[in-house]
Amino acid sequence: VWEWVWDIYQADYQSLPASDPIGPSTGPYRVVRGGSWGYGAMDQRIARRYNGFTPDLRYDYLGFRVVRSSP
Repeated sequence: VWEWVWDIYQADYQSLPASDPIGPSTGPYRVVRGGSWGYGAMDQRIARRYNGFTPDLRYDYLGFRVVRSSP
């Protein structure tokens, strides 16, 4: 599934740092990454980024991964 990430969408993605591109601190849209079963091969990479989802949307191809910082 596409995975929700912490980042708020920023249209000018190329202006962000290459390492850990967090983006703006506020905005209506969240970024999702990684593709899902309903998309083609080009979308099946973690580098694939898609915007346009507000956090209240639910779809069968959207999910999340629980992660934790190491101590």
